[in-house]
Amino acid sequence: MNQPFMLTHVWIVPGLMVVSFLLILFLGKRFSERVTSSIGVAFIGVCFVLSCTAAVNWIQRVNHPVPNLSAAQSLVTQPDGRPAPIAGQSDADAVTGAYRGPAEAAKDNAVKAGDNPATAAESTASATTETTVAAGEHEAKASPIVTRWTWFQWGDITFEFGFIADGLSVLMLFTVTAISLLVHIYSKEYLHGDVRFTHYYAFLSLFSAAMLFYVTSSNTIQMLTGWELVGVCSFVLIGHWWEERPNTDAALKAFLTNRVGDVGLIIGVIITFFAAGATSFNVLHINQYALSPAANQTLLLVGALCLFGGVTSKSGQFPLHTWLPDAMAGPTPVSALIHAATMVVAGVYLIARLYSVFYEGLNIGDNWINYVAVIGGITIVGGALLAFVQTDIKKVLAYSTISQLGYMVMALGVGAWTGAVFHLFTHAFFKACLFLGAGSVSHAAHHTFDMRKMGGLRKYMPATFATFILGTIALMGIFPFAGFWSKDEVLAGSLSGQRHAYTFMLVLGLLGAVMTCLYMSRVIYLTFFGEYRGEGTPHESPKIMTVPLWILGVGAVVLGLVNIPNWFKVGNLDYTTRFEHYIEPTFAFPVLNHAEFNWLLALGTTILAAIALFLAYQYFWKAKSVFLGVKDRVGALAWGYKVLENKYYLDHLYTDIIVGGVKGPLARGSYWFNNQVIDRVVNTAGTASVATGRVLYAQVDQKVVDGIILSAGAGAEESGEALRHIQTGRVQQYAALLFAGVAILAIILVIFV
Repeated sequence: MNQPFMLTHVWIVPGLMVVSFLLILFLGKRFSERVTSSIGVAFIGVCFVLSCTAAVNWIQRVNHPVPNLSAAQSLVTQPDGRPAPIAGQSDADAVTGAYRGPAEAAKDNAVKAGDNPATAAESTASATTETTVAAGEHEAKASPIVTRWTWFQWGDITFEFGFIADGLSVLMLFTVTAISLLVHIYSKEYLHGDVRFTHYYAFLSLFSAAMLFYVTSSNTIQMLTGWELVGVCSFVLIGHWWEERPNTDAALKAFLTNRVGDVGLIIGVIITFFAAGATSFNVLHINQYALSPAANQTLLLVGALCLFGGVTSKSGQFPLHTWLPDAMAGPTPVSALIHAATMVVAGVYLIARLYSVFYEGLNIGDNWINYVAVIGGITIVGGALLAFVQTDIKKVLAYSTISQLGYMVMALGVGAWTGAVFHLFTHAFFKACLFLGAGSVSHAAHHTFDMRKMGGLRKYMPATFATFILGTIALMGIFPFAGFWSKDEVLAGSLSGQRHAYTFMLVLGLLGAVMTCLYMSRVIYLTFFGEYRGEGTPHESPKIMTVPLWILGVGAVVLGLVNIPNWFKVGNLDYTTRFEHYIEPTFAFPVLNHAEFNWLLALGTTILAAIALFLAYQYFWKAKSVFLGVKDRVGALAWGYKVLENKYYLDHLYTDIIVGGVKGPLARGSYWFNNQVIDRVVNTAGTASVATGRVLYAQVDQKVVDGIILSAGAGAEESGEALRHIQTGRVQQYAALLFAGVAILAIILVIFV
């Protein structure tokens, strides 16, 4: 069965970016900035085209699925183009591309139940998918395509190297390459004249390659590799201007904070591997196991929580979010790439890819609250509150990103998988627009990000102002911009849940939406309204910077239409919920109840946003006296403001107490223990060894060993003296002795022989 080329060769996309990295790294110094940047832009441009091709191929595959096959069908392609089996699939099944359906799974369970948890999982997972559309028939659905090679085998364990093509991976390919392409173009002007221009473009390519490799990996070992490579590249790019101490500190903080969460991720990968039978790291295999009746609930719970440790750090969830605002020390285009479409959404992607583990481990479908949903909800509100007290425009956007990532994680925690991934998609475009807009403002305002030194820029920078407004409206979730549709789906998912409403999560989501309108109104006012408070005369950025802004701004307006609700259907033309139709998995994936569009909820969020905007207008634009000095008049507000200024004292906890404790009291205690205990033991052992040596020398060596040797020498000397009388040196005497010896020998031979 022939498969579209790009779906079986998605590995080409990250591979091309690796080539770009090598070319720029080794040859970039020989060329001008223009040539160096052109190499990066050309390669990411080709990758974008290939990603679009893969997206079209996948859409065609969904629109024209293979008939008369189970919805759980999965084709896995080997390097020679022949289908190969995955978890539980026989070689014969692989040739035809068929996968065991529910009936076959039931038979297998009857025979194999109890033999191996993984085996039972493999044979029963497909029973959890929606397959029957009529008696005895299966609905034809698009299955993922996995291209894999066997790396090596160790007993029953197969270590494979493979890539997966499905709706989720194709979406991420498109999103990452689109944002990365615009960032590559934008950076040509923004980094012009930079001392490490070549270094920057090389690692920008490697960063893109790492993220693309991560989202196309078919097994958790590869995902872990891509995950760590993304972290290394972010360390390099955040610390790009390492000559300044704050930049190196920010890079180290990002790297070390992520390592804390990564410990949990590694443990989670190990747990899920052994839980699923210790035979394969394949993500489909692990998801199948999680959905099977043989799955161990405790192992799934512990595995999901450990995996979420990595999500907490990488995706900036409370309380490991502290690195993300400091990462603004890097170049602004890097901030747009890291905090819009790549690194920070890696954790969200991890949950989405291994969703069956989280869904079953946390009982998402049967609960009204769970750990992932709670952390996501807390992050929404916590990040939004911190955005209020920032004077750096990039840090406001950074805390906004934290808050929006909380929406995505909360959505996954309440069972709104499509809502979470949809918000990931729309957020990538409007947040990249805002970050690059902040860079454009800084570029024009003498490279400052302090909003207190801005103001009135709408008159000088009309294009930047217009696109920033588009991105802001989308972020606020105002109808009909992209953020409205994705955020509404998240909130609707919280309201309906799977079997129980996640009411508390809904309240936190609504509160976060109101605060988003308030703090972004503050950004708009301080940056673009009033009188200019900075140095020199600001000016509009060149087109090489504003064109990417317009592209992203248009995306912030229209991309929400890819998943408009069912009531937009007109006649026989059905363009509704296309995102859900093409992106949500149908294989090794739990059956989800999708929330319907809720007019009352949408109206309520719109009214809340309008009230928030009205209050912001009265406070900033009209400066109503009722608002003036309110923080100083109300003690609780003053205390709360101080807490926010100190970022909940988490940096104090981590830096001064934990790290300071390690460097201070614990270090001094360790030094004392080393001197007073370890060194004393070593010194005592040395002294005892010297004393023992002296005793051995005096008593054993001198009296015993030397006595034996001297006695042996004396005996040898006496024997020599006795033999000396025989050895006279006279030839005649030696001849006589020889003759006597021969005579005696002859007599003996005659007598005895």
